[in-house]
Amino acid sequence: MKIFYGVQGTGNGHITRARVMAKALSKAGIEVDFLFSGRPKDKYFDMEVFNGYQHREGLTFNTENGHVSYFKTVLQAKPIVFTRDVKNLELDGYDLVISDFEPVTAWAGKMQEKTVLGIGHQYAFQYDIPRSGTDPLAEMVMKNFAPVSQGIGLHWHHFNQPVLPPIIEISEADEVMDESCVLVYLPFENPKNIIRCLSAFPDYQFHVYSPIEFTSEYQHIFYHPLSRDKFQRDLKKCTGIISNAGFELASESLQLGKKILAKPLHAQMEQISNAAALEQLNYGKTMNELDEAVIEEWLHDNSRVRITYPDVAGVIADWIKQGMPELKQDFVNEVWSGVEVIRQ
Repeated sequence: MKIFYGVQGTGNGHITRARVMAKALSKAGIEVDFLFSGRPKDKYFDMEVFNGYQHREGLTFNTENGHVSYFKTVLQAKPIVFTRDVKNLELDGYDLVISDFEPVTAWAGKMQEKTVLGIGHQYAFQYDIPRSGTDPLAEMVMKNFAPVSQGIGLHWHHFNQPVLPPIIEISEADEVMDESCVLVYLPFENPKNIIRCLSAFPDYQFHVYSPIEFTSEYQHIFYHPLSRDKFQRDLKKCTGIISNAGFELASESLQLGKKILAKPLHAQMEQISNAAALEQLNYGKTMNELDEAVIEEWLHDNSRVRITYPDVAGVIADWIKQGMPELKQDFVNEVWSGVEVIRQ
């Protein structure tokens, strides 16, 4: 069996999920070719598992100081380039096309009348799950950005809907957690604003990972360029994370039992809905702006949630190999029976 797999590369969450799926599909004996879009090719890192992936410009959202700008998103879009990439992507010879919210692959599959399977958090929004910050434009984008024949939605809880748990690497936290260590990943925020907020808490060590290089004048605030291995080491060591409300990092943090403080991107329906779900499930805290008072309260709150997730990537790879039979509720329930939630 041969699969063409497109991955949205704007944020690192989609790539992290794709890494896990790449290993599961390979273990199942399935050949996969990958395509990534959404950021310049030289901005990807630690991509060895994808074995010579393809790259296209694709589509991405413009963000500035924690806000999504739909106006600038439209201005920076290159419809002629996008249309050309969709038209020129050859999918003959592939048994299945998969899209993790990647538009070039999804639209090329649609135009060539291929079966396109969507795997990702965005596809959970076709069901009745917590949502907030929605509007007609956001709904239209969610539906048409990367259209698929069938979508497998992922979420932290089933909400009595046919969605599956997150796809994450099964790993363990360090036995000794550093209660003073906090991981910070706010790639869409201005680093100066981040440093200003964190400077008020010298009793903690903040390890800030950012795509933008900056200099910290504070001894307790450390800047790190993006690196998967170093990031994972700090994630396992830290007591908690301060991040935007992306799905994948929160999923990893919940599995490792880290407390979460999430600041969703403004005007980004998915992240605002993720924040609402974290609050509803009591899995984490949220803030609408970088707020020192909220951060201080969160730092002194030692409650956290640890969730054990099953090997969802392996389940999906086996399901694909079996010919993608109908996802019946009994199958979904069986997957969720492997989830254990422990509140600490």
